Amino acid sequence: MPLGLAALDDLFEAFEDLRDVLDGTDAVAIELASNRVSRAAAAVRGVGAWRSEPIVIERLNAMLPLLESARVRVSLLADHANQRLAMLAAHGSTHAPLTYGR
Repeated sequence: MPLGLAALDDLFEAFEDLRDVLDGTDAVAIELASNRVSRAAAAVRGVGAWRSEPIVIERLNAMLPLLESARVRVSLLADHANQRLAMLAAHGSTHAPLTYGR
């Protein structure tokens, strides 16, 4: 297996893991999965010859929907979190204990 394919496989698995943990509320798991995606993406960028290998390009094109869905999901969750923080700020500090469990 070419080095580029192995790196893409790692990236694909990292994005699948990220997608799975985004369904939960475990911030540590989300952070770890995000870091794994970052490392896997850096590994793909580090393989310089992958752009000239048609099979690697084909695999990357097949992964694009997964990558896009993860990007959209992260954006949606970030927007949701921002909306909740805005609602909390609008209601004042009396509602903070309900949100943060103080």
